[in-house]
Amino acid sequence: MTSTALPAEAVLRRLATADSTPTSSANISPLDSPRSSPSSTSLSSLASEDAPTQPPKQSLEKKQLLDTYGNPFEVPDFTISDIHKAIPKHCFQRSAATGLYYVARDIASLAATFYLFNRFLTSENVPSTPVRAGLWFVYTVVQGLFGTGLWVLAHECGHQSFSTSKILNDTVGYICHTVLLVPYFSWKISHGKHHKATGHMERDMVFVPATKEQYCTRRGWLLHQLDELTEETPIATAYHLISQQLFGWPMYLITNVTGHNKHAVQREGRGVGKHNGFGGGVNHFDPASPLYEAKDAKLIFLSDLGLLAVGSILFWVGRTYGLSNLFVWYIAPYLWVNHWLVAITFLQHTDPSLPHYTPEMWTYTRGAAATIDREFGFIGRQLFHGIIETHVLHHYVSTIPFYNADEASEAIKKVMGRHYRSDTKEGSLGFLKSLWKSMRWCGWVEPMEGATGEAAGVLFFRNRNGLGVSPSKTPKSAAS
Repeated sequence: MTSTALPAEAVLRRLATADSTPTSSANISPLDSPRSSPSSTSLSSLASEDAPTQPPKQSLEKKQLLDTYGNPFEVPDFTISDIHKAIPKHCFQRSAATGLYYVARDIASLAATFYLFNRFLTSENVPSTPVRAGLWFVYTVVQGLFGTGLWVLAHECGHQSFSTSKILNDTVGYICHTVLLVPYFSWKISHGKHHKATGHMERDMVFVPATKEQYCTRRGWLLHQLDELTEETPIATAYHLISQQLFGWPMYLITNVTGHNKHAVQREGRGVGKHNGFGGGVNHFDPASPLYEAKDAKLIFLSDLGLLAVGSILFWVGRTYGLSNLFVWYIAPYLWVNHWLVAITFLQHTDPSLPHYTPEMWTYTRGAAATIDREFGFIGRQLFHGIIETHVLHHYVSTIPFYNADEASEAIKKVMGRHYRSDTKEGSLGFLKSLWKSMRWCGWVEPMEGATGEAAGVLFFRNRNGLGVSPSKTPKSAAS
């Protein structure tokens, strides 16, 4: 399959102008955003922190928008109602029996792998220490894959796409996520806000890109210096990528890294003076965190209690069987789960073909289209339950269970047309290569050079590596 993102692999440095891109009132729909409590609803129906911003009525300026590749970009012109009408009704049906089967399958896979390796991979059966160590490494990789599958099923529970019973969904999700050291309810609430503000530069909760100003500030540069810098070295890129994959998930839970940092607007006032980072008071464990409201406190405590219980069990295992066994049995597979989780999420929302929007230009429909489907072969479709291959659909209707997602995805492609994004080239290898590619191509976001009016509210990735459309030039007088 080929990518609908139409990447122009040759370096494109031109800025073109053409007729304006028509846009419509693709606003958030009542079908997806009833005003309700995040502690008692599916993630697809969680309310936003504030009402969606209505886009200006005037048409976009007559300036051709270009994504990072240099391909023409048009703002989505369909509605959420169009999406719902296109999906066959049976795709919305959820089966508790089917969901429980997959949970049982993943748990059985984890248990069988644990038993077989511990039963047969001994010094008596495999006397060579290097060979034995290599096989135990394979064990950690395999368990990481099965663990990620279980993580995805708990994610289904959080979206209430697991079954029609909220009690069953939250019970299964709480157990499955907690054993993987995920604060289920805490994450469920913040993840719901991500779904309600995808692609929004001030309200999204996951992989919000830096603006050019933020990119320079974090590195201690003046804006105009960006034009004078050489490209980032591959070693530096590798360092950033490895750091992200190793520490991205725990840092997100502890400091809200990659989430928005506009907490002062929290409607109960609990975000005043708080910020992302260590000591900033923004995390997934404190009921007073601005990520939550007062009514969510009991759920945050319940999530923390579950983590404490699992942590106590792990401590006992380490004391009883040794830290080396604990590391091989649980910690190393846990790190693999974290790696896959961060990789999947990063690549769902970071690609040279994807836009981000200012508050004035953002709508639910536009934000949901600012995601991309990829392909990870057998692992993605069978072990990860299709979370990589059908993510665009998931952002439009997150209550559709994963086993109906392929059919529903095909249905909405007819509505989305040119606005649908996918990159399935090279299959599983292409997915892995995209980690490096997105890290190199997607440095920060900025509007098109010279854009005014509505066009200035559509932001695209740019970089200092000479890849794709060049960043806009910044006068020295603008940097201070």
